[in-house]
Amino acid sequence: MSKQALIEQTLAALQPEHLQVLDESHMHSRGLETHYKAVIVSPLFAGLNAVKRHQKVYATVGELMGQIHALALHTYTPDEWVAQGVAPASPTCRGGSLHDH
Repeated sequence: MSKQALIEQTLAALQPEHLQVLDESHMHSRGLETHYKAVIVSPLFAGLNAVKRHQKVYATVGELMGQIHALALHTYTPDEWVAQGVAPASPTCRGGSLHDH
């Protein structure tokens, strides 16, 4: 099973109404299956600020975080998602890795 599929399977515990996990590793210099973007729409985020939402996601993902370099999170309640409808695009990698020469 790919890491992307593992992330999706794990995030299903947040009861998402919308879940999109994108492998954005091709935009970075650390290799394959290292950088992901997750768009999660869940009623479990109601009443939580961004920090608390992210903490909830990281607690759910748990040890899987040790297998990837980065997970960009875009978390919304269902009402916020209806109003916004789309997550922001990810920026292009600017390097800065110890692996960059």
